[in-house]
Order: sequence, then structure tokens, then C-alpha cells
Amino acid sequence: QDGLKQCLSEFKQQLAWVERLDVTLGQVVDPVSQSASNKDDVDPENDFQREMSFYRQAQAAVLEALPRLRKLQVPTRRPDDYFAEMAKSDQQMQKIRQKLKSKQEAMERSEKAKQLRAMRKYGKKVQTEILQRRQKEKKNMLNAVKKYQKGLSDKLDFLDEEQTSSQGSKKSNASQRIKKGPNAKRRYKNQKFGFGGKKKGSKWNTKESFNDVSSFRSKVAHNKGLGKAGKGGKKALNKRPGKRTRQKMKSRAR
Repeated sequence: QDGLKQCLSEFKQQLAWVERLDVTLGQVVDPVSQSASNKDDVDPENDFQREMSFYRQAQAAVLEALPRLRKLQVPTRRPDDYFAEMAKSDQQMQKIRQKLKSKQEAMERSEKAKQLRAMRKYGKKVQTEILQRRQKEKKNMLNAVKKYQKGLSDKLDFLDEEQTSSQGSKKSNASQRIKKGPNAKRRYKNQKFGFGGKKKGSKWNTKESFNDVSSFRSKVAHNKGLGKAGKGGKKALNKRPGKRTRQKMKSRAR
């Protein structure tokens, strides 16, 4: 103990309190009960009591030190225009921002992927439900047909249901076609070439066309009046020239 006191007296400096700012308190005053709490009353194993004793001790030290600082005219509040240099540079903060942004984009992408997977699962579920319902209807109809064939039932209600369902599907398909209409390519062709009409049987003869002979030409019908072609008709007109004639034509063209 003597040695410690000697060492303390050697490095101890006689400085003013404003240079040291040390506050040593003995008893801690409880702000609720306004009574000093004994150190022995605090259970060191109880975290809540221990932390509260520290908190009250720090609070009492602040209440004692603030009036002394104000008496010495030492400012204790930060000014509004206080500027302090940041611990990290702007480049480092930019990297952190980019990292946070990339992390947020990755989270958004994963969320979209989750939504797409959920939609696909829902679509598959609906598709399987429709297939199961169709199989069930088909099975019920086959059972009804078998019962009717064996004579166990004399009702044909399943046929009516089948007809109504098929008619309903046909009507729905027809309404969809009507609402949809022709595509752009079909509309362009209709505008350019017309809507066409009946092709099959369009050249068949009728009673009126059979009796009408105003357009009949005997010379054309009997290969007459075709000039030098004579009896050859159209075949004579379209006859290919001979080999020598073709060679002469080629030499003249050269």
C-alpha cells in the first residue's frame, strides 16, 4: 500500500478539474424513492439490478458535472452548424450504396421468380383439376352406358347432358370466332380479291344458258377462219419451228 501511494504521488499531476473531468460518487441516489441505495443491496447475479445501478450512477454523475461545466462556461451542446469529417470516404460510401442497390435488385428478382413459380404451380393445379373433372365425367358416362346396356337402367339422361355440354362448347367456340374475326392477312386478301363465292359447279350449264346460243361462233367451233393455220387450228399456230430455222434465227440474232 505504501508503494502504491508513492507511485501515485510520483505521476499525479495537479491539474484543474476542467482538464480532468473526473466525477467520483459514493452512494447512488434512486430517482424514484429519493434514497441512497447500498452497494450490498444490488445482487451481482441479477442483470437488471446491476444495469440499473450503473445507469443511476451515470445519471447522478451527469447531474453533478453539468452545473460545474456551466459555471465554468464550457459549452455542452453541439452547435447546429457543426461539421465533422466522416470516418469513411465518399468512394467507400459509393461502394456501399452500389452493394445495397445490387442486393435490393437481387431481392426483387428473387421475389419475381417466386411469383412466377407460384403462378406456374397455380396453372398446373387448375390444369390437373380440369383433366380430373373430364376423366370423372367420362367415367360416369361410361358407367351409365354400361348400366343401360345391361338393362340396369332405362334412362338416357347422360346423352342429353352430353349434347347440352357439346352444344355449349360449340356455341362458346362460335362466339369466340365471331368476336375474334379474321386476321389482318385475311382482311387484306378480302379487300384485294373480294370475298370469293361459290366455286364448285360455277361452270355447270343451266336451262337458260343451254337455250341461249347468241355467243355461239361456228367458225371458231369448227376451226375456220384461223388464217394460214388451216385445219391445224391452234396446234398449227403454236407449232415449233424446225432445227435449221432455229439455227438461222440464232445466227441473225448474233
